[in-house]
Amino acid sequence: MSSSSSRSAATRAGDQAWTKMSKMNAELFNLTYGAMVMQLIRDYEDVQAVNQQLETMGYSIGQKLVDEFLAKSGVGNCANFREVAETLAKVGFKMFLGVVVEVTAWNAEGTAFSLQVYDNPLADFVELPPQYSGLVYSNILCGVIRGALEMIKYQVECRFVKDGLKGDEVNEIRVELRQMVDESFGEEYNEGA
Repeated sequence: MSSSSSRSAATRAGDQAWTKMSKMNAELFNLTYGAMVMQLIRDYEDVQAVNQQLETMGYSIGQKLVDEFLAKSGVGNCANFREVAETLAKVGFKMFLGVVVEVTAWNAEGTAFSLQVYDNPLADFVELPPQYSGLVYSNILCGVIRGALEMIKYQVECRFVKDGLKGDEVNEIRVELRQMVDESFGEEYNEGA
């Protein structure tokens, strides 16, 4: 199957999954998320700690979203990391946030790529005051990606490398494969050993 036909299939799968999902009012979602971020800032009083907390929260969410994704998306197993990236961008982001994301900037080894998010629904109506310039407001997305991919055996590192709230034209999340998670157990766990 050619790359362009698999992309269009992934895009169609994302559109179909989006229609099956319950929708929430976008303004309510943004206000709720913004209130949560502000509460974290009040609780932690340090933007780096808030960034970490958002990533940790996202990680837990991502681990739980995988089941819903697999049940409702109709997507089968991905053959490789490139298919995982396309499925994440075209189906996952569409299904849960209503946006399609572009996969770009693959490294030569095929173990790292960037997700370009042109329309970040988490950041609608948001401006970062100068005292919060170190805040990665949408860092929860990095955690969601990391948690979800780990549940399907891909241990990755995610980070924002461009942020629309900081003046960049696009939000860009860099995803780097660290290792495949091996489910097999050592011989000490074999019965009768």
